[in-house]
Amino acid sequence: MLALAMLSVLVLPIWSKTDPLTGQEVVLSAYKLAFTNPQPGSPAPTPAYLIAILALVSAAVAVYEIFQFKNRFRQLKIGLLNFLLIVATIGAGFYYSGVGEQLLNIKVPGEFEAGFYLPTLALLLNVLANRFIRRDEQLVRSMDRLR
Repeated sequence: MLALAMLSVLVLPIWSKTDPLTGQEVVLSAYKLAFTNPQPGSPAPTPAYLIAILALVSAAVAVYEIFQFKNRFRQLKIGLLNFLLIVATIGAGFYYSGVGEQLLNIKVPGEFEAGFYLPTLALLLNVLANRFIRRDEQLVRSMDRLR
């Protein structure tokens, strides 16, 4: 589920802001921050590949982590790395949404879309996975003491 949530970030919009007077809309995706209907004098699209790269790496790390079930300590380390990658993805989304706020400088605030909330879900799933891995390791150690 974590990998699917991070891969969904690649296709869903992350943030958007609309000017109600002119109808201009700025949309942030995992690849770029751009106007959907650019008017003359609109700035060029800003590349946001950092979000896509972080989401892809996080999804790949999550899949790799699943197959490390024989070494739970390594799974925990990989889970910590994935935690940092997901937080970096969320941070990059915040950064580029701030850049978008400046592109369309009106008083109406922008709206975070589904692509922003999915890394938060992935973060929760990652924390739960690490918690259950740690609990499993404790159970195995307690069984070793009983022998």
